[in-house]
Amino acid sequence: IWGLLTDVVPVAGYRRRPYFLLTGVIGASSMLTLSLHRKLGIMPAILALTAQSAGAAVADVTVDALVAQNSITHQPLAADMQSLCGFSSSVGALLGFSISGLLVHSMGSQGVLGLLSIPSALVFLAGVLLKERRVTDFDYKQVHRKFYKAIQSMGATLKCAEVWRPCVYMYVSLSLSLDIQAGMFYWYTDPIVGPGFSEEFIGLVYSVGSIGSLLGVLLYQISLKDYPFRGVLFWGQVLSSLAGMLDLIMVTRLNTRIGIPDYVFAVIDNSVSQMVGRLKWLPLLVLCSKLCPPGIEGTFYALLMSIQNAGLLMSGWWGGLMLHLLNVTRTEFSNLWVAVLIRNLSRLLPLMLLFLVPQSDQNSMLLPAEMLQDNESTEARKGGQDTAEFSVLVADDSSCHALNVAVEDERIKVVDAGTGTVELIPLMNELQDRGS
Repeated sequence: IWGLLTDVVPVAGYRRRPYFLLTGVIGASSMLTLSLHRKLGIMPAILALTAQSAGAAVADVTVDALVAQNSITHQPLAADMQSLCGFSSSVGALLGFSISGLLVHSMGSQGVLGLLSIPSALVFLAGVLLKERRVTDFDYKQVHRKFYKAIQSMGATLKCAEVWRPCVYMYVSLSLSLDIQAGMFYWYTDPIVGPGFSEEFIGLVYSVGSIGSLLGVLLYQISLKDYPFRGVLFWGQVLSSLAGMLDLIMVTRLNTRIGIPDYVFAVIDNSVSQMVGRLKWLPLLVLCSKLCPPGIEGTFYALLMSIQNAGLLMSGWWGGLMLHLLNVTRTEFSNLWVAVLIRNLSRLLPLMLLFLVPQSDQNSMLLPAEMLQDNESTEARKGGQDTAEFSVLVADDSSCHALNVAVEDERIKVVDAGTGTVELIPLMNELQDRGS
């Protein structure tokens, strides 16, 4: 829904900026409500948390739409943009995990919820700073038709084998990586059977682990972004299974037998796991950005993320069911090592479906040529509508090729300075300045 809105419905003439501004206000007000009302009822608290989650989802979809659109117009930079997003996310995680335990201990839960209004305020600031040219003469009476055309285009794209096959792999890959983190958390904090870590130390473990996430982003950017999708995803799954064995070593207490303290091994375990997780996740994001057809980037990227979220949700359900069947509870951990072993082996099962992923490298265009045609611009030409609602992302000096762009019959004529080739490309749905 959020993807459709940001693609189809401009607010006050802008397609992206208002959604950042709106989500910033919603998120900040929700967190301040939870923080300042000491006797807030359960239902108002749930509504506030839901509003904050919705705001975060809208902001995330809007950012993803911008990344997907730039991945289409700047194909060789798709992996670099995902690396930049992953790097930013890892830095934020490092900062958050570093101070979360100390803040909860010193300020209490409600005080920390109040501080969470700061990230929402930064989202609002992003909306203020975002450069976006205003769309004029938008016919709001035709919004229902535009919604229908966007949904129709999304359905046609999903029927394409180049699209649905990778989607199946992504879903299966995530759903079979069973999530047993709840059982691991209770084992971590158990002072009798487990190592008995405090909340502050667990926050420290995750903060140091975020350094591993940063290393994963840098390793991908430096060494892996130009390799074919299949090779990177194959080794990502294998390394994910092997990294999970570190949990097995710790749960069986083999680390203490060889003289490695729990707190040292926990930091190593989490760092390696987050690094491998990044190496596995980033090529999937690049793959998703290259599967988005022009004109509905936000909608389709949000759909792909929803498929991934469904896979993660299923992994949590399957993991919870496995913990239940193995009788792993908050105080009973005798079969936890079995759950860890099954999870690690299940991570290898998606390799049987790796043939669904394209063999091409991460700089190639995956969609067939006919899927890159913007159906919305075709309809506009038939109806004689003003082309102001479509936009061209103009290549700047950092582009890989120098391009001369000229508007002709509501399409852009792109002249490659190196080969002299002329190509007609449909106008896109987003107006941006050269510096965007």
